[in-house]
Amino acid sequence: MPRTEKQWEEIRENRKAQIMETALELFANEGYYSTSISKIAKKAGISKGLMYNYFTSKEQLIREIIDKGIQDLATTFDQDEDGVLTDTEFHFMINKIFEILQENIRYWRLYFSLIMQASVHRLVHEGFAKLVPRLLDIQIHYFKKKGVADPLAEAIFFAAVLDGIAFNHVIDPDHFPVEKIKNLIIEKFSHINSENYET
Repeated sequence: MPRTEKQWEEIRENRKAQIMETALELFANEGYYSTSISKIAKKAGISKGLMYNYFTSKEQLIREIIDKGIQDLATTFDQDEDGVLTDTEFHFMINKIFEILQENIRYWRLYFSLIMQASVHRLVHEGFAKLVPRLLDIQIHYFKKKGVADPLAEAIFFAAVLDGIAFNHVIDPDHFPVEKIKNLIIEKFSHINSENYET
């Protein structure tokens, strides 16, 4: 029986995900510039020509890999996408971030290793530049309503804390007290002058 259009689309998406996972591993372990399209295709078990049916270049491939990671985490920041972070959404965000990290520790370990490469960061800077201001604005608004004297500094500090915690968690998950750390973050950042907070 001939495959339906939906089935072909699923096959395409699965193959694309396989290529991205293979490329992520090679980029992270061997370096972006040291990894060729040919090497990715060989490890993924497809021809180099077929690779170009999914990604027009190595640059497009790396950008899609990084963008997927950014979007996976960014979707936790504002559940209803109204630009306002409530206490409930804040708690959800913290829990969801750790849930996402724990679901695939290996993926995120490779991901963080990849984005720390200076050459890669230059390539994907545009994607970060588009997303970060929006997420930062949401956090600034949240901390402003909390009565924080310098909401911008608090938002940057909060983001840096999350980055550091996420990195340490994926590097050594067996010795990382997830629940205690989550509670500390929520206690530190969601109860600042909470009597001044209006939902």
